[in-house]
This record gives sequence, C-alpha cells and structure tokens, in this order.
Amino acid sequence: MAERQEQAAPDAVMSRIGQVVMLHHGGDREEARDRFLRLWAEIGEAGDPLHRCTLAHYMADTQDDPTDELAWDLRALSAAEELTDERVAEHDGALAVRAFYPSLHLNLAADYVKLGRSEAARVHLRRARGAAGALGDDGYGDGVRAAIGRLERRLAAEGPTGGAPEPGPLDGPGGKTLGPPRQRP
Repeated sequence: MAERQEQAAPDAVMSRIGQVVMLHHGGDREEARDRFLRLWAEIGEAGDPLHRCTLAHYMADTQDDPTDELAWDLRALSAAEELTDERVAEHDGALAVRAFYPSLHLNLAADYVKLGRSEAARVHLRRARGAAGALGDDGYGDGVRAAIGRLERRLAAEGPTGGAPEPGPLDGPGGKTLGPPRQRP
C-alpha cells in the first residue's frame, strides 16, 4: 500500500519546475532563470534525467544569449538520451521518450539558425521531422509540426547552400516563433 501511494505521489521536483515555468510565462524571465539555476544546482549533472531534461528544456527559453540557449538545449537532449519509457511513464503514463525528440531537435535547429549555422540547423530539423510521427494528434503535436514546417520554409528560402541568415529578430515570418511550443511538465 505504501509503495502504491509513493508511486502515485506527485514528483516534487517536476512540480517545482512547473511553478518556475508559470513564473516565466507570467513574464518574469530573470527570476525564472535564477530559480531554474538553483534547481539545477540541487538536481546536479548526474540527477534524474527527467528532471534534467525538463529543466534544461525550459531553462533554454530564459536565456538572453543564443549560445547559452544552445547549451541548455543540448543538456536537455543529452538528458533525454538517458531517459527510459518507464521513468517517463512514472511522471505521465501517456508519454513516451520518443515524443520528446521532435521538440528537442526543433529547438536545437532554431538555436543554430539564431547562431547563423544553417547546416547544423538543417541536421536537427531533419531529425525533428523524422521524429514527428511520435507526436499526438493534439494541439501540442500540431504546434510542433507547424513550427517544423515554418523553420523548413525559412531554411529553404536560404537556398541549398545554407548561407548564413541575415541578423534580425529571433522570430519567424509574421511574428511566429521559430521553436516549438514548450509542453508544460
């Protein structure tokens, strides 16, 4: 009985990450970044991969420097590679690790675009498109697929040589963000 209650108990770290995500979405980017950093210090580089993946995924959004954003998105991908479906199911029985990859690779592609590294962006965009079959037919899946399409069109407009994009806003055409919507933990 105690074991069953323990398994059903909410994950306190994921709850704390979710609270910081809400803070960030409420507009307090700097405070969110500070709290994420404190949580990261608690979790550590060898902590639970689900915690590291989720925190790094959201931490990337709080960065001002595209190089820092890339570093956090790479941490998220690295942690995802350590995840098992069993661990993800402990958090949400409807999720599977493979469903993380479209968003993770799309974020990396968007990071590389911001840094003017079109070929690296194309590599991750292909990986995002290849993994998109794992997404559900829901608002989140639709949003990630739409973001993949927008970034594909942007890179296609650059041509096959992958010339560096002009410096400019971090958003795509029409004010659309380059990256996918971040799913709440």
